[in-house]
Amino acid sequence: MNLKNILGGLAALICFSSPVFAQIEAGKAVQITISGVPSEEKGRIDNTYPVSESGYINMPFINSVHAAGLRNDELASLLQARYRSAKIYNNPTIQVISNVTDKISDQTVVIGGQVRAPGPKPFNKGLTLYQAIQAAGGATEFGSMKRVKIYRDGRPTTYDLSKAQFMNVPVQPNDTIEVPQKTPFGG
Repeated sequence: MNLKNILGGLAALICFSSPVFAQIEAGKAVQITISGVPSEEKGRIDNTYPVSESGYINMPFINSVHAAGLRNDELASLLQARYRSAKIYNNPTIQVISNVTDKISDQTVVIGGQVRAPGPKPFNKGLTLYQAIQAAGGATEFGSMKRVKIYRDGRPTTYDLSKAQFMNVPVQPNDTIEVPQKTPFGG
């Protein structure tokens, strides 16, 4: 064998094996497919499932299953065993592909007030207050970054984003962010 064949084989091994050994992460998603079951049942299971921040996925018929920290093959084996032990399927074969997306599509933050593109924006794990405002096009010339409010569970908290210490305030899914209009004094 020449060096080119060896390097090509190693590259292929790394590319194809890394998803198998990757751990499932909270806040991301897994794609699950099932075979060995009737076709109408396949349609109930085959889907992309969000992994909650606490590390669980919610599966049809067997409810909540802890997924975060497991490898794809470990979760597949766990699901197969749960479906068999619940006597739902006799011999299911499950395939799991992890981290199919960096975000969970149904989680958003809403940004309003004096921004260039107000409205709901996708929530990504690690999103900061400053990044969320930038995702909405940034503040308009009339917007005050000194009194930005986050409404969380109905309670407002005000931050002065002209100070660097508040730029990295973490945002949570379903937060509402408001960039108010400047006062006549510029604040």
